[in-house]
Amino acid sequence: MSDPFDLSGKVALVTGASQGLGRRFAETLAAHGAAVGLAARQTDKLEDLRRAIEAAGGRAASTALDVTDTAAIDPALARIEDALGPIDVLINNAGIAVARGVLEQTEADWDRVLDTNLKGAFFTAQAAARRMAARGGGNIVNIASLIAFKVVGHIAPYAASKGGLAQITRAMALELARSNVRVNALAPGYIATEINRDFVASEAGERMRRQIPQRRFGTPEDLDGALLLLASDASRYMTGSIIVIDGGLLLA
Repeated sequence: MSDPFDLSGKVALVTGASQGLGRRFAETLAAHGAAVGLAARQTDKLEDLRRAIEAAGGRAASTALDVTDTAAIDPALARIEDALGPIDVLINNAGIAVARGVLEQTEADWDRVLDTNLKGAFFTAQAAARRMAARGGGNIVNIASLIAFKVVGHIAPYAASKGGLAQITRAMALELARSNVRVNALAPGYIATEINRDFVASEAGERMRRQIPQRRFGTPEDLDGALLLLASDASRYMTGSIIVIDGGLLLA
């Protein structure tokens, strides 16, 4: 029997691919056969990743993309398609957070987070979906967060953006199903990466670790299975689904 998780012949675009989870997503998709488009603001890191994927025998192409510049999204997708072919899968990962209390958050904080995590994510998905629908189908995986369902302090704009992205996932899935475009999401919990290394090692991080039923932070590798499920034809009858990967924290 053929492997339903095999991505050979597929082209996948990962936004926010320069570091953290985005880099891991790109590496995982490439390792399972996909040609991977890499998009982010930090193009030097993208080029390092592209070379690493190609050195391992994969195919990759990179492009600069700031998803808050909506006019830049479609040209970036076009550059990836010129290099690799039509995009079959979008991993809609670009995102940021600003940690400040509700009384200290500024309008600039709000705009920066919502423009990236919600507005940017929507218009990136829209641009990809238009291309996919015109070709008869495709697959969008939004990267939401446990914070869409369980609120913690000092990240109110981030919580609003990820809650909104969860609803956008469902709304797009409903509208695009007849066009054979599937839209699902991953909702990671606390995953240890270089971006949050200081928090994980802090006293506050230790308190958080003790709240997780599995008593550990996740690793980027812990997302591989759910990513491959949603990115591949193994999930061909799934749309509008949001998979939480959090070590049981939502239950605590």
